[in-house]
Amino acid sequence: MKKDVHCCATCVNFKASRLNNGMKYECVRLGFDTKPSYKFDCWDPKEHVKKWIEK
Repeated sequence: MKKDVHCCATCVNFKASRLNNGMKYECVRLGFDTKPSYKFDCWDPKEHVKKWIEK
């Protein structure tokens, strides 16, 4: 189950911002641009994702 949802978009450190020329996705912890589907070992899932994994 974890492998199905382990991506930046489900992490507490993921931030999406709407800009005039599109979207910006970043990891606020690391300070780098990212994409929603990227996967890193530092992943810290959001609360609703943790609950979903437990089920």
